[in-house]
Amino acid sequence: MLAFYFDEPSHTFGEYLLVPGYSSDKCIPANVSLRTPLVKYKKGEEPKLSMNIPMTSAIMQSVSNDSMAIALAREGGVSFIYGSQSIEDEAAMVARVKNFKSGFVSSDSNIKPSTTLEEILALKEKTGHSTMAVTDDGEATGKLLGIVTSRDYRITRMAMDTPASEFMTPFEKLVYADADTTLSEANDLIWEHKLNMLPLVDNNQRLRYMVFRKDYTDNKENELELIDSKKRYIVGAGINTRDYAERVPALLKAGADVLCIDSSEGFSEWQRITLKYIHEHFGEDVKVGAGNVVDKDGFRFLAEAGADFIKVGIGGGSICITRETKGIGRGQATALIDVCKARDEYFQETGVYIPVCSDGGIVHDYHMTLALAMGADFMMLGRYFSRFDESPTDKIKINGNYYKEYWGEGSNRARNWMRYDLGGAKKLSFEEGVDSYVPYAGSLKDNVGVTLNKIRSTMCNCGALTIPELQQKARLTLVSSTSIVEGGSHDVILRDKFTRSNV
Repeated sequence: MLAFYFDEPSHTFGEYLLVPGYSSDKCIPANVSLRTPLVKYKKGEEPKLSMNIPMTSAIMQSVSNDSMAIALAREGGVSFIYGSQSIEDEAAMVARVKNFKSGFVSSDSNIKPSTTLEEILALKEKTGHSTMAVTDDGEATGKLLGIVTSRDYRITRMAMDTPASEFMTPFEKLVYADADTTLSEANDLIWEHKLNMLPLVDNNQRLRYMVFRKDYTDNKENELELIDSKKRYIVGAGINTRDYAERVPALLKAGADVLCIDSSEGFSEWQRITLKYIHEHFGEDVKVGAGNVVDKDGFRFLAEAGADFIKVGIGGGSICITRETKGIGRGQATALIDVCKARDEYFQETGVYIPVCSDGGIVHDYHMTLALAMGADFMMLGRYFSRFDESPTDKIKINGNYYKEYWGEGSNRARNWMRYDLGGAKKLSFEEGVDSYVPYAGSLKDNVGVTLNKIRSTMCNCGALTIPELQQKARLTLVSSTSIVEGGSHDVILRDKFTRSNV
């Protein structure tokens, strides 16, 4: 018996374009809603969890920590804290997101009185933050002794070994408030005393939070922020098919709103066993995504196993070399179209709608709109988010340009053997991911805002004001290699090719 051959070659997002449709006078970006379901629901019911934008951050060490989760929830999406760390550390990250109070910032640039100016400048370069808390032990919750800002020192007139104690603004000269101060009261104090930052301390003078003037405007602008019934940010967490019996209860106790099995290939009995155990021991209200799959058979398997959303994509990530090393996978566009068709058929048969997450293959912003048009309910993005200030990796300077580190979960650096585990030994026998750099892009808020504006604008070109309407009205065409060239600038000499001296 011969192997099965698919009739058509698999395609990537870069091989498709959207064909414009009729746009009414109501089709303006301001009227577009990007709200989308995160977990499955029955026909006629509302999903337990939805997002205000169709974006989640990948379950990766170099992408999704608590800082990323807070920043993305502010914009209306969800981060999945990476699971390739100890249970205690992952649960602690989840807890920090759930305990974070909007506008109240835990200090992440902390120094001791003995910290030198040279060390302060190095810390500023690393974090990008010029305001630093001086505590007795150099910890975020230590006894507050003073504050150092860029106004407290002059590099040209001070020795690099000068300790912070000699130029910091001491606690006695600070305007501060009690730890129980409300955000409204804190902002009133900031404006009354013309402060850039107000520290909040407890009865023992230990630092609890910082409230910044600049955050007042930000808080007013986060209209799409994703919060639970207690006004805490929504956060997800990654799990594996090995230690779920211990990891899941710890994550739920910490407050995780949704879980996702982090695996390179989801058409596996290991995932069925994991889903069954979680739902039997912790109830159906615990929502768990699964994947990854690339065809209708994989989707149907995970749907019947109890997945609350299903991820699509194998080998399409920018740091993934699974296709190169193992020869398995499928073009992301073709995989997504196939799975979404199966999703719709399953919905017709059962009345249960299981959201589909497109994971991988996104190179340009417009690829996200294509993914949504092809049926995805939301995307999971790694490289995209790794470029921002909020990702957990270091910002480094190479040849005059700034970059962020970015590595795959299948790389030796991540050592996430559980993601690629097929029941074997606890090691990576070969790599399925690379270690790399990506161009630094600034803040998440600014970049996500631009991307979402592009998506909304393109949806209007298609005559759609919602994601379901886009999926109904979208018309897509395959493009030739020649038309791809035609789509960019061509047959001209770009001005930036010349310096002014050449003109």
